Order: sequence, then C-alpha cells, then structure tokens
Amino acid sequence: MTQTVCHFVFAPSGAGCLSQALKIAGRDDQVISFFDDLSFGPINPPDSSLRAKWVENELGRTGWDDVTAESGRFWRGAPSSDQRTVAWLTRRSAKEYAGFLEWSWRRRDASYEVVDLSEVKVSHQPEHGPPRPPAFAMSLGMLHPDIICRHRLWELAEPLQPTVRERYRDLWQQLRSENAPLRVIDGDELVSAPISFFDSLLMSCVTDNWRKVARVVGQALVLPMDDCIIGPGDLFLVARVNSLVENGRLEIRGKSALEMHASEVRLPRT
Repeated sequence: MTQTVCHFVFAPSGAGCLSQALKIAGRDDQVISFFDDLSFGPINPPDSSLRAKWVENELGRTGWDDVTAESGRFWRGAPSSDQRTVAWLTRRSAKEYAGFLEWSWRRRDASYEVVDLSEVKVSHQPEHGPPRPPAFAMSLGMLHPDIICRHRLWELAEPLQPTVRERYRDLWQQLRSENAPLRVIDGDELVSAPISFFDSLLMSCVTDNWRKVARVVGQALVLPMDDCIIGPGDLFLVARVNSLVENGRLEIRGKSALEMHASEVRLPRT
C-alpha cells in the first residue's frame, strides 16, 4: 500500500499553490494551511482570544477570531499514523518561519520531514522573451503551481537533523519568553522586535506631496524583496501608517489611514 502524504503549509496562498501543483502532478496528497500570522502579537501563550484582542487594539482590525478559529482547525489536523508528514519552511518570511516554529514546538518528538525553500532557486520560463535566471523560491505563495510541479519541490523533503530540530525549539522557546510585539527576519534568523520596527521603512516611502496610503504600503511591501526577504503584510503596515498619523509624524487627507484606498499622507510641512 502506497503511503499518503500530509503537507503542512504556513500561509494560505502557499497552500493553494501547492494543492494546484499536486493536482497537476496527479497526486492526492493532503494539504493543511495555517491562517494566523505569528510574526506579530502575543505568542506566550498563543491564546486565540488574547491574539484577537491584540490585533483589534494595535492594528484596528476586528474579526481576527475567525482567523484564529481556522488556526484551531489547523492544530487539530494531525496526520494519521500511516501518513508521511511534510512541513514547508522558509526562513525568508517571518510569518511562515514563526508558524513553522510553533508547529515544530507542538510536534515535540513526533517524526516529520521538511522542505526548506530558504536557499532553493527555481527557473522561470515566461511565455514571451528569454528565460529568466534562477531566483530564490522564497515562499510557496510566490511560486506558480507549474513551477512547483516542474521542479517537483516536494521531492526535497527530508528529515531534520536532531541538532537542527533542537536549535529550532530553542529559538522558539527564546522568542516565546520574550513575547515581543513583532518577530522579524534578521539575516538567517528570526528575532524579537518592537512594534515600531518598520516605521522607518514606511517613512522612507512618504514624500512632501500627498500619496495614497495604498501606494505607500505597496512600496513598503516591495522594498524588502530587494534583500530576498518577505516583509510584513498590508494589514500590519496600514496600521503603522495610521499610528504615524496619530503621533503627528505624518499628515493625512481623509478619514483614516486604515482606509488606505481613500486616504492620502505626506510629511508634515513646517
């Protein structure tokens, strides 16, 4: 009897891309997605109601209970004893790295394999024009299903060495104990950071002229890509723009920066 495979992915977009790739390849593997973003908010304990309240207070977003409810289903989605367990890791995304570390922490001594995309390069073959040079895969959610399928990335799965597994556990234990507002990528590691960590990045995207908040946030989303790092999502960045407005570091035209398509910001004029 052929052993089935259960894949754990730490971003919904990546889970969708992987599911489509496996379907193209004619495989019936199971894919389970984690919905929460443990790169921000309290993680010790990772209580769903506590996190939802933090997101409401700090980011101005209500309804995060729905996200944590989906995450609860993720934690209950344990593979059966006759399934191979494969986790998809990237150390280039704080969201996915943090999700993996919590998952690994909860797995304790249970066996699993890992596809680590952090240093994997893939080739792109556009319909028109010359082929592009290989580039870092970075994250499943950034890969077209055809690329995942063509490179058969699931075949990169391998067990973690005990020393590596222990290092990941030690890292998450440290981050849990610090329980900072943010966890960010620093080189090849995940480190704690203050909630204002990305404020300077956002300020660098603002000028003396009015700019849509959506444009400022969009630019701040792209800039980390120059270092092959996936930055925070728009939910967090919009909230920080709003905080910068409230603190007088930016001027606003519109009701709230949280309405990023209907408001504009600029540097204060003296």
